Amino acid sequence: MTAQQKFGFKFGRNGAHSARTMMLAELTELFHGRGVDANAAQYQEDIELFNVLHKPTEKARKLTWRHLVDLYAMDKEVVLFRTFRRLWESDERARALLTCQMALARDPLLRLSQNKIVGLAPGQLLPREEMEQAFEEQFPDRYSPAMLKSLAQNVNGTWTNAGFLQGRSKKHRTEPDIHPVNVAFALFLGYLQGASGNRLFNTEWTKLFGCRLERLLELARQASYSGLLNFKHSSEVVEVTFPDYLTKEEEGWLHE
Repeated sequence: MTAQQKFGFKFGRNGAHSARTMMLAELTELFHGRGVDANAAQYQEDIELFNVLHKPTEKARKLTWRHLVDLYAMDKEVVLFRTFRRLWESDERARALLTCQMALARDPLLRLSQNKIVGLAPGQLLPREEMEQAFEEQFPDRYSPAMLKSLAQNVNGTWTNAGFLQGRSKKHRTEPDIHPVNVAFALFLGYLQGASGNRLFNTEWTKLFGCRLERLLELARQASYSGLLNFKHSSEVVEVTFPDYLTKEEEGWLHE
């Protein structure tokens, strides 16, 4: 297992978006009933035993748990989930985008759709067929037409929930509301993948926002005022650190 996989990143060709969107409603319901220190067994019990998500059958409950683990790990021993769960409590307005950021780190299929979304101009229409084509080009002959349609609908549903698309049958590109919490998480994701200093502001995680550097720096400064990170900026030099995000053992993984 690589260091990035230990942190919670997932790679490969498969992802939960072949079957579901990012399941924001389910996460919101689950987190509402449990504190930030809840463990995986408690979340699983809530879904499978207590049926807090109101699923009609035992099979549906087990499947829901499996998809949530696939997307989010749901285990506070996993760095990405622990950080995501803590940041979730910081700003309710940031949650939809924060959830999308976490799903991007865990679902290779959703990640494949990012360039398509980021490349659209505000207001530009996105026919579902264009998203289908983006997947077909990546994986020729892998998916049936019905599967391509379902996959495109699922990823577009997630991008809509996160504020990047708007509309029901005809979707067009919109600009999401970005909050300091979102920038803090994006910088941390870049940090876990080896970036530091100025390079933290030029990763796939920050490019997602489509912001100018000045705006990102300002949001990072606001995040530091809220205690989400430490941020120093003088002339051309930027320093960002993440106190108490990692254990000593986890910090060692950064150098593997």
